[in-house]
Amino acid sequence: MVNLNKNISQAALAGVLAGTTFLATASYAATVAEGTKLADTQTYTYSLLDETTSFDPQIVEDSDGSGIVRDLFEGLYNQGPDGANVPGVATHHDVSDDNLVYTFHLRDTAKWSDGKAVTAGDFVYAWKRAVSPETASPYAWYMELMSLENAAEIIAGEADADTLGVKAIDDFTLEVTLSKPLPYFAEMVSHSTTFPSPKWVIDAHGDEWTRPENFVGNGAYVLTEHVVKERSVRERNTMYWDNDNTVLDKVVALVIGDENQALTRYKADELDKTDIPAGQYPALNEELPGEAIAVPRLCNYYFSYNLASGPEAFQDVRVRQALSLAIDRNVIVDQVLKGGQFPAYHFTPAATAGFDAPEIDYAKMTQAERDAKAMELMAEAGYGKDGEKLAFNYLYNSSESHKQVAIVATQMWKQKLGIDVTLENQEWKVFLENRGNQNYDMARGAWCGDYNEASTFLDLLQSNSGYNDAKFNNARVDELLETAKTSKDTGPLYTEIEQIVSQEMPVVPIYHYSANMLLKSDVKGWPIENVMQKYYSKDLYKVAE
Repeated sequence: MVNLNKNISQAALAGVLAGTTFLATASYAATVAEGTKLADTQTYTYSLLDETTSFDPQIVEDSDGSGIVRDLFEGLYNQGPDGANVPGVATHHDVSDDNLVYTFHLRDTAKWSDGKAVTAGDFVYAWKRAVSPETASPYAWYMELMSLENAAEIIAGEADADTLGVKAIDDFTLEVTLSKPLPYFAEMVSHSTTFPSPKWVIDAHGDEWTRPENFVGNGAYVLTEHVVKERSVRERNTMYWDNDNTVLDKVVALVIGDENQALTRYKADELDKTDIPAGQYPALNEELPGEAIAVPRLCNYYFSYNLASGPEAFQDVRVRQALSLAIDRNVIVDQVLKGGQFPAYHFTPAATAGFDAPEIDYAKMTQAERDAKAMELMAEAGYGKDGEKLAFNYLYNSSESHKQVAIVATQMWKQKLGIDVTLENQEWKVFLENRGNQNYDMARGAWCGDYNEASTFLDLLQSNSGYNDAKFNNARVDELLETAKTSKDTGPLYTEIEQIVSQEMPVVPIYHYSANMLLKSDVKGWPIENVMQKYYSKDLYKVAE
């Protein structure tokens, strides 16, 4: 797999490690070549499979919702078309000699949609809000991962939010203090949880502050309409500091729960972008050349065991290994999904910057050898066709592709190991709640990198991670992850973690993503070369056909 971000990310990290000033490159916005004829109507419409979790930057926890939030708010840095940092509210930052203090310099032209200036205090408020137990942010753990001074203590309820290592030196200077050096810290501040929030609006409207009639943001767009489970609309924020370089006037997200229905509406020119249903990429690539896109994406797909309150059989590592071994990943990616996905035998995608894919023992076996080993392990554990009957539920969120993967995997378990699995699908928010509360036996899991470094995936397996839904607890993994945060050579550490995971098997890696989508040929500016696939609507535009 081509690592599209490797050189850029390493250069950025080198600057941080050296304690020098990191100057973000020129701001990236809709760059329209001279002579290009723009479409008369600059409205971009796309489909979402589910309703987003929130429009609040400190609350949102799904990737599609984060995409909307990136339009409504702007953090210190954005990502450019290749995934490298570019200026957002901050133009650049300085780093102290001991790599513990970051000073971000904010532009004085950034404004909220109500005309107020965006200040360092707005970031201080938002970051304290993110770690405060009262907020109950599902991403509070991310702020702890950033090594912010006192973040862990605040999240645990052992310190006041005012002790967080962030302060406003003046309106346009933000100082951040870390508890220990973190080489990729600057890569982490383009994440939605770190975006500023308008205290005066939240004070006035409470939980209803993100409703269109109350909404105030500092991004390139404002929320003008939201019909739950139907659509949301965002329109140009004329107060945005770079509004002159924004081309799209309106962005419409339609919630369409059936991928095939969305495809039909795409073909009827009702959508500019939609996901490709499982298995249809080859045919659509022939039918719609230039519109069907499949590129590596920094995401993984896995099955998660409930090790806290799931079936007793899951406490036996032999059972967990057997279930993993019996899954023919090539069948899933080549015959079911057919969209350029990669069979996964380790948790971290190979496209991750600086990550050297480790050798995993069962990855080198033939599928016949894996099947034989799976049956042997099940028999040793007292289960299988000649032993105790094993049955459990598998939970996934409603989606045709998730359903197809689940059906194929459970058929493999039935045929090879005599296991009965009951499939249960739920709407997105309900699914997230039940999975997060361990109200499941086995559940679908997937993760898209919050930043381009292996820890964004492996930290999910840390004992106290907010998204360790399996409740996996391994002291050595915790130790290795902690060491990696300040190590100059993380490769051996990450390799050992992956090898532990392949033996303990708290999760079952299934495949690593490719971005499979249909995009109309008149839409330009999509960041194809960014493996994180973080897009900003302000960077897009539509040309006349």
